[in-house]
Amino acid sequence: MIIVKHELRQGRISLMIWTATIAFMMGICILIFPDMSSDMGDLGRMFSDMGSFSAAFGMDKINFGEFTGFFAVECGNILGLGGAFYAAYIGIMALSKEEKEHTAEFLLSHPVSRTRIVAEKLLAVFLQILVLNAVTAAVTAAGILVIREEVQAETMVLLLAAYLLMQIETAAVSFGISAFLSRSGPGIGIGLAALLYFLNIAANLTEKLKFLKYITPFGYTDGAEIIADGALQTGFLATGLVLGAAGLISAFWYYTRKDIVS
Repeated sequence: MIIVKHELRQGRISLMIWTATIAFMMGICILIFPDMSSDMGDLGRMFSDMGSFSAAFGMDKINFGEFTGFFAVECGNILGLGGAFYAAYIGIMALSKEEKEHTAEFLLSHPVSRTRIVAEKLLAVFLQILVLNAVTAAVTAAGILVIREEVQAETMVLLLAAYLLMQIETAAVSFGISAFLSRSGPGIGIGLAALLYFLNIAANLTEKLKFLKYITPFGYTDGAEIIADGALQTGFLATGLVLGAAGLISAFWYYTRKDIVS
């Protein structure tokens, strides 16, 4: 597990910054709800009548006056977007950085197989995502206790679980792309996360583009759908798991065969 420890140590500053930023923003978002709740009912009705704009963000299906609805749209987007960007960033950097930083020759000179290198780097990526989500979940729980708001616990768990699964899928796909890069490409990872987010918005705008929800992991993190159904969209989730698995298989298959630039 030496590689795992090294990756965690090397990425600790980035992890702390991203986690602190996302957790802080979510905490503030939760704490302002009591001051805004009295106006949220009127605001929600206004947003629900804004046609395509409302549909794009699911604001036509939820009640802003309730904490769960407010959290799904406002606070959830912080964790959704921030978490996706971070997952894509660490996923795309995991394998490609060795060639960019010219450390591949040193790493591969040790009695460690390429398969083990990929496996331990992948484990480090997932552990960092778990840490980020554990902290944000704790901040969310603490914030709810502070504002003394009654929430639907099962729905909140589903929302947080959806964001975690989305980040894991995004990281897995980015990890697969990373194996094919000879130079680190953080821009590619961030761009991929942004693209997936906007694909979900496009899918919400019209039924003709509904199929895009099978491509983007944001399809099963739609808070309005989760609140309405009381469950995750299993069809979108199953497709996401397949895409994530394809990314991981590609990483193992290609990285163990590619010519490494030292």
